[in-house]
Amino acid sequence: MLTNQEIAEDLIRQFGEDGITNPVEHYGLLNVETTADRIIAVVEYLHRHPRFKFNFLTDMAGIHFPDAKGKELGMIYHLHSWENNVRVMVKVFVPIEAPVLPTMVNVFACANWMEREAYDFFGFQFEGHPNLIRILNVEEMDYFPMRKEYPLEDATRKDKIDELFGR
Repeated sequence: MLTNQEIAEDLIRQFGEDGITNPVEHYGLLNVETTADRIIAVVEYLHRHPRFKFNFLTDMAGIHFPDAKGKELGMIYHLHSWENNVRVMVKVFVPIEAPVLPTMVNVFACANWMEREAYDFFGFQFEGHPNLIRILNVEEMDYFPMRKEYPLEDATRKDKIDELFGR
């Protein structure tokens, strides 16, 4: 039986403690962090490993932490080993001024649309992507709607009664 500890130790042995950081288990799911220049190597290693066999990219999810200086934007890769029935999350954080990551399309073809969605909503630039254009929003949009750069409510509205909203 494959364990999260075994995967984490193997990754650290392969990429070093500066290449794989913050290995932690949340609800039975291994989470590790790496850097933008190592993400392809880490995911390919997990994918091609003779025992781990993380052969499915379940999802890619963007996140925005405005207060994390130099690591405002993050991309989370959810990998699944069908053979071992194990999942792992690999996280990468980049500065909002340079949200550049290499494309994962050459490892997992399904990353094509996921990367387009991450570009569309968060502004990630995936180097080497075959067609990085907006997928759900209009091309003329000059902002990225999932970033936490705007207030959640319109402060100018007069039709909201605070008592009705628990304030």
